[in-house]
Amino acid sequence: MSGMRGGGGRRNRVSSGDPDAQRAANAAAPKIPDLLKRIGSLFAPHRGALIATGILVVVSSGLTVLPPLLTKQAFDLGLFPKGGHPDFPVLLELVSLMIVIYVLSAALGVWQTWLTATVGNRVMGALRVRLFSHLQRMELAFFTRTKTGVIQSRLQNDVGGVASVLTNTISSVLGNTVTVAAALVSMLVLSWQLTVVAVILMPILVFAQRRVGRVRARIATKTQESLSDMTAITQETLSVSGILLAKSFNQQGSEIGRYSAENENQIGLQVRQQMSGQWFFAVVQIFLAIIPAVVYVCAAWLLLHRVPVTAGTIVAFTTVQARLMWPLLGLMRVALDLQTSQALFARIFEYLDLRPAIVDAPEASPVRANRLGTVEFEDVVFSYPDAGPDTPPTLKGLSFSIEPGQFAAFVGPSGAGKTTVSYLIPRFHDVTSGRILFAGDDVRRIEQDSLVANIGIVSQETYLFHATIAENLRYARPDATDAELEEAARAANIHDTIVSFPERYNTIVGERGYRLSGGEKQRIAIARVLLKDPRVLILDEATSALDSISERVVQQALDAASKGRTTIAIAHRLSTIVDADVIFVVDGGRIVESGSHDELTAAGGVYARLYEEQVHR
Repeated sequence: MSGMRGGGGRRNRVSSGDPDAQRAANAAAPKIPDLLKRIGSLFAPHRGALIATGILVVVSSGLTVLPPLLTKQAFDLGLFPKGGHPDFPVLLELVSLMIVIYVLSAALGVWQTWLTATVGNRVMGALRVRLFSHLQRMELAFFTRTKTGVIQSRLQNDVGGVASVLTNTISSVLGNTVTVAAALVSMLVLSWQLTVVAVILMPILVFAQRRVGRVRARIATKTQESLSDMTAITQETLSVSGILLAKSFNQQGSEIGRYSAENENQIGLQVRQQMSGQWFFAVVQIFLAIIPAVVYVCAAWLLLHRVPVTAGTIVAFTTVQARLMWPLLGLMRVALDLQTSQALFARIFEYLDLRPAIVDAPEASPVRANRLGTVEFEDVVFSYPDAGPDTPPTLKGLSFSIEPGQFAAFVGPSGAGKTTVSYLIPRFHDVTSGRILFAGDDVRRIEQDSLVANIGIVSQETYLFHATIAENLRYARPDATDAELEEAARAANIHDTIVSFPERYNTIVGERGYRLSGGEKQRIAIARVLLKDPRVLILDEATSALDSISERVVQQALDAASKGRTTIAIAHRLSTIVDADVIFVVDGGRIVESGSHDELTAAGGVYARLYEEQVHR
């Protein structure tokens, strides 16, 4: 698997339009072999629509230069013919043709937009699901070393930009190229002398636009950064956790002051951005007025020197020249736009090319039913994937055996490796050496879906979705009936609490279950596991964060949940595991003691010392 690590919140696609910032972001993009070929493969299923889009872009762009040429004929043949009187039939014919072209061009534009939007969004949607599915298969270690914001940015920003590649990049480049070429040809046909003058003046416009645009882009970048800071403050302080923290430390005034200061900065930047935008458009408007004026002067000079230039030629020429400017400015960014699009796809393919470290072996088979509930560690050594070369292993030759239906507990000092044991049994990580046997087979030779289907986990940090209680319970079994939900809730000692709510099982639990107490959340989590009905139950310090009253209620639910299944409890409070069939004492990555509570207290070792400390605390 790639050793890629999560970075900070760096923007990959610069929304402000700052060319220098965008080039820096493009340069930081990963290098992907055969990138163009792989991009092409994404759009290959839509080949017919893409060809049609290309034809529509070329035709509609070419049509844009026809009305000015018809305008010349309308002036020269319809309004001011050589006879001196307007030729109404000819004028009507030319105007009708112009209207037809405008309507046809608009219709082609609508069709083109529908095609590009359909293809772009279908490719984007397929890519988003493909990336999300791929991330679901990644091992736990990937998510512990990669920031959530970075992953979300790939899914939302990078994949979200795929649709615009077709509409804003490829179509624009093709359309602008055709428009510029057609406009230049039309200008040459109308008057090569005036074309020379216009072409000489256009670089001045481009230079002025780029100077003003660069200043505007720098301000826009600062504005975007300020908005991001305000968003971060909002997310931090207006979340449930943030509000609780601010209120508990009486820091609401400080947070208001921090937000107000950033808001003042944002107001100043917004004013500067609008003024820089006004200067930008003022410069463009000035040049849009100057160039036709210069063309008129040059046309007069040509007429004085007996060069035939008609009024229709002058009107048509200035019209075509005006339509040349924006496509020409767009072509100035062709290289940057194409590089940006490639960088966007490169970042997506970087994630798609990651290989999950934990996959089913070719000979993997389902869990065997005859020894279901047996868990064994054989001389297991384990180091976390991100551990340094000089870091000692977390587990150092761990060996133990748990029989079906047995209640086994793991205790020991913090950092001893207890929770690591709970991660290795469902194969969230692979061992460095040794073997873990589940139902008599090495977990690396068991199908992952089958292995996890037989294991239930209740952790210290219960995660509930912002949904109803019923929906949270059905996460374990989507097809569970209402009666089965109630049965699981009764077994977890939470049914009476649920029915006391006005909405009963349709009660919304709030973000991460904040509308419920810690004990209520934990019992819903237990009910969810019971609904899954696993043969092996792992309890990872499931009551350590609860008060003594909640702990007793939850412990009763856990005792009920443990009946008839193998239970492995990672415990900090030793009072919760005194009735365990076997207690393994882990210290420094090794099992230093094992036995029942009475045996270990009588032995006077590590367990006895830990128990004595808690009793007299």
